[in-house]
Amino acid sequence: MGKQFSLTAKDNHKLGAYRADPQGAPKGGMVVIQEIFGVNKNIRGTADEFAALGYAAIAPALFDRTKRDFESGYSPEEVAEARKFIASPDLDAMLRDTQAAIDELKSAGPVGIVGFCLGGSIAFLAATRLNGLKAAIGYYGGMIAKNAGEKPKCPVMLHFGATDPSIPLGDIETIKQQRPEIEVHVYDGAGHAFSNSDRPNYHQPSAQIAGKRTQDFLAKHMKK
Repeated sequence: MGKQFSLTAKDNHKLGAYRADPQGAPKGGMVVIQEIFGVNKNIRGTADEFAALGYAAIAPALFDRTKRDFESGYSPEEVAEARKFIASPDLDAMLRDTQAAIDELKSAGPVGIVGFCLGGSIAFLAATRLNGLKAAIGYYGGMIAKNAGEKPKCPVMLHFGATDPSIPLGDIETIKQQRPEIEVHVYDGAGHAFSNSDRPNYHQPSAQIAGKRTQDFLAKHMKK
């Protein structure tokens, strides 16, 4: 369904991206932000799913500044390699690349963003620091709590697993207290990466509920 193409950030950095378009006129655009595993099969599939829902979807390759076309599976060795990309992440650069994807989608109508793991944090920061978004959804973003003092410019929904060892429940409470306007959902029995069907932590009941909530949230806030 999709195609590979190139985006240009405001500092003239050219990055790869995957784009999936709906059949017929789009009802809006969705930026899909990767986990630490690059724009891999799962992220491309997520973009395809949003296209099937009627959105033009773009997944920018946020690691292209470090290693072009990086994508990874989920073996212990691959996870260890992928973690190197976030040892000292350049969030400002990732946000510049995210803004390029937002700008590319403006012709499709209202633009939203969804991100997973690293991408969940980027989606939240995009809502607070970038322009042109109507809605933002973050799944298990580990850097959100320490940035919760930042006020989003658009409605935000966040999804967390109750048994995620990398995001303590205390962090989720911090987000709720500092950002009471944000819709926060915590899923019992779900850990980190609970919505990724390609990973061992996939928790289908929680993923289905979160997916439905995400769709309803977008329908509410992404009206033309």
